Amino acid sequence: MPAVSDEVFDMHGMVNRALQGFLVATYGADVWAEVRGQAGLPFADFEAMLDYPDEMTLACFGAACHVLHKHPNVLLEDLGTWLVTDTHLEPLRRLMRFSGASFLDFLHSLEELGDRGRLAVPDLDMPQIELDQIDPASFRIRARWSLPGIAPILMGCLRALADDYGALAFLRLDGIDRGVECLHVQLLDTAFSEGRSFDLGRVAS
Repeated sequence: MPAVSDEVFDMHGMVNRALQGFLVATYGADVWAEVRGQAGLPFADFEAMLDYPDEMTLACFGAACHVLHKHPNVLLEDLGTWLVTDTHLEPLRRLMRFSGASFLDFLHSLEELGDRGRLAVPDLDMPQIELDQIDPASFRIRARWSLPGIAPILMGCLRALADDYGALAFLRLDGIDRGVECLHVQLLDTAFSEGRSFDLGRVAS
């Protein structure tokens, strides 16, 4: 994972809990136990409603990359995909799908993602996202977060959501520009396949 500044932020426990949930769901409880042991966590589980120092999150993530022998960007992209596709996180998928009826609509609403997330959890640390449209089918996403790695997480989310909408899109990491992580999106076909069913009007019982 890239180096972070010396400034210390508190990372909302939901983010740490998501990292733990991803590791347990994908690789099993034994892997999580090895990761938290290597990271030196003084507890078995993150609590969703507690704050933790970023250095603890970074240590946990670094240990996960070491245990799984995965490049940080690969693991972060897998985490982003899991956030959208895991059945236990359906509310997050619905939050994103409420952005519009097509993947193109979703892309144009990305700058509002932080505000929508904070409506659900007011103190949630959400990334700042800017969308630049290069041409009718090409976009550059610029994202800033208190931790490094938001671009590959977004790339995993966007790949999964493109499939969810039935769109065909090419995505690549586009480097770091003055401390802001960048991502390129090429929308190839908005109706490439039949997307997953979704009812904008459905209300949870």
